Amino acid sequence: MKTVDYSEKLIEHFQNPRNVGRLPRPDGTGVIGDPSCGDCLRIFIKVKNNRLAKIKFEAYGCPAAIATTSMLTEMALGKTLDEALAIKPQEVAGALGGLSAQKLHCSNLGTAALYQAVCLYRQQQPRPRKDR
Repeated sequence: MKTVDYSEKLIEHFQNPRNVGRLPRPDGTGVIGDPSCGDCLRIFIKVKNNRLAKIKFEAYGCPAAIATTSMLTEMALGKTLDEALAIKPQEVAGALGGLSAQKLHCSNLGTAALYQAVCLYRQQQPRPRKDR
């Protein structure tokens, strides 16, 4: 059986994840899963003045999936929507001290769910009217 080495920072975020839970009446929600490993997560966002005012998540998965999503929520909170969408999976993995090649896909899950949540929020915003 192959073992995975996790950094102390990753273990800390797995054991004490930040921003866990649901937001009542979120402005956007993203749901993503990886059928190959069974990881599944949801991200909930509240937006104020084009910034992520609140962000929470629920996850079912391995320590890397939970820790990377926890780190992503810390990195994205308070950023503009475009700044949050610019966070790359490699940046999340790097902030946790790196991930093994077999766990690198976990950092993609959170960023993909955040992208979905922001897209849903933007789709629900009224479009500016064009004058005739």
